[in-house]
Amino acid sequence: MKDIDELPNNFSENLHKQIGANVKRIRQERNISQLKLAYALGYKSVSPISSAEIYYNKIHFNVDHLAKIAYVLEVDICELFKPLQ
Repeated sequence: MKDIDELPNNFSENLHKQIGANVKRIRQERNISQLKLAYALGYKSVSPISSAEIYYNKIHFNVDHLAKIAYVLEVDICELFKPLQ
């Protein structure tokens, strides 16, 4: 078993940024606007989506969001966790 203290201090922040960037990339590849995705998830504005895509003010997607985003974008949820290229 690995020691959790060995994780870099910015591990979670980097993970949230990576996920947000993947959501943005896949959303754009499918020509889906932030507004359309926001509506599909039940929001009335793009703020939650735009903020989470860039990890603005530490706003990020949770597991429920990710499952719904993967469903709406028609991708395996694992695609949202892939390393950035």
